[in-house]
Amino acid sequence: MQRAADLLVRCLENEGVEQVFGVPGEETLSLLDALSSSEIAFIPTRHEQGAALMADVYGRLTGRAGVCLATLGPGATNLVTGVADAFLDHAPLVAITGQTDLSSIHKEAHQYVSTPQIFRSITKWQARVMEPEVVPEVVRKAFKVAETEKPGPTHIELPEEVAAQRVEGQPLTVRRLEYPRPADHAIETAGELIERAERPMILAGNGVVRRRAADELRRFAETVGIPAANTFMSKGVMGYRNPLARLTVGLQNRDYEMCGLADSDLVIAVGYDLVEFAPRLWNLARDKRIIHIDTLPAEVDEHYQPDVEIVSEIGEALKALTGCCGQREALFDEARLESTVLAELNAYAKSDAVPLKPQRILHDMRETLSAEDILISDVGVHKLWIARLFPAELPNTVIISNGFATMGIGVPGGIAARIAEPDRRVVVVTGDGGFLMNVQELETARRLGTAFVTVVWVDGAYGSIQWKQEARFGRSYGVDFGNPDFVGLAKAFGLPAFSIKAADQFPAALKEALRLDVPSIIAVPVDYSENHRLTETLGEVHISV
Repeated sequence: MQRAADLLVRCLENEGVEQVFGVPGEETLSLLDALSSSEIAFIPTRHEQGAALMADVYGRLTGRAGVCLATLGPGATNLVTGVADAFLDHAPLVAITGQTDLSSIHKEAHQYVSTPQIFRSITKWQARVMEPEVVPEVVRKAFKVAETEKPGPTHIELPEEVAAQRVEGQPLTVRRLEYPRPADHAIETAGELIERAERPMILAGNGVVRRRAADELRRFAETVGIPAANTFMSKGVMGYRNPLARLTVGLQNRDYEMCGLADSDLVIAVGYDLVEFAPRLWNLARDKRIIHIDTLPAEVDEHYQPDVEIVSEIGEALKALTGCCGQREALFDEARLESTVLAELNAYAKSDAVPLKPQRILHDMRETLSAEDILISDVGVHKLWIARLFPAELPNTVIISNGFATMGIGVPGGIAARIAEPDRRVVVVTGDGGFLMNVQELETARRLGTAFVTVVWVDGAYGSIQWKQEARFGRSYGVDFGNPDFVGLAKAFGLPAFSIKAADQFPAALKEALRLDVPSIIAVPVDYSENHRLTETLGEVHISV
């Protein structure tokens, strides 16, 4: 007979798991031993948070649940931030943690806390395995719930003596869920609303990326002649060269004006998660008619009350809606994107200023990277600049932490991106604040040979807080810090690094770094004085950047 740990690992193989990110622990010894003789690679990370963030980004890029593993107590609690990030960003993830003997959980015991209770508010489902016979059901449910819309994390706790118990059992059959076809009456009602609307507008969200429905979205927009704005988690769904593509929304108070939502009388919300851009920010007067297209019914919100809800597979809904709508003339300014985002990038293309302007950095990055390359954004002021100005041609090529906005996601995300997409180049953009939060994972990257470039925007402060303090109080406090020698730090990890002293050095360094077969770092001094001009133009930043 097999151990429960062996059965669990067989169930993971049955789910198609190829790697588990984690930190080993005494209470997971049986699981680790079972993994050692399986087809699944165990990837030791240098911190459990890094493991969870790797699983998070892996799940977001592939649509399959990333898996992270930790022991009990502090190991499990170190997973929390990454798991919470997956929860609010709707990324499929399965977290597995060890636990002390069941005979100890009723009393004070070494390193014992009720892990399922801790994870309850940041997961879709969690379970403690009390009997080894239920392992196949628990694993199958964990993956089914994690990967079903809207996806997110689940948690399995396996106490150490249960893991070692002998058990008979087989993995359950994996059947992929099919979402319903759109209801005819809902399509007809939506078509009538579109026909009567004077200024319809598409608001495309993260669900379009998750359900791989970008092609259907473009076809619908182009056939019917309706422009589309995207949230910053759905950058690239229209492709920035498309004349119907509008600005990214969700960052500043006047986003909805810039993209055309303010003028719209009908908003077609496609795969839109409310966490991406609160409805009160674009429908304050509650005067817009709304068509909701998603795999789940609309969330209840006083500023988001759809006239019709098309609950089905998103791509199928868009196909059906395209077939029932006639061609119309797009009434909005087709040069809006070109006259704002692209114009600003081009205006700074030759800027020689040092520290470098954010626009110059992003211009050079866009010129250097191909449409298929992946940019992973950490959290900080640079995230606003990337979301606002970095043009994306394809979905899932700009990965931004949105709902939980986790500083430190950059380097772990870069590792996960190279594992998920080994044939594509990856660049991580991070601030000097976020970079040091998980810098230890550079050793993991070097050990795995996951070559990607980390571009560190250096300003010696928690820049987003400094910006908001200055805007609100006219001064800043408690935001400044010192930095290591980034080139020396990279060398300590055995990695190459570049320190930018002149603006024209950056594109050359980026091209060279992208040719390397090892991870690398580029430290770029950045001038964030441009932030205040953005505030004057587009209003207060209303999210954590």
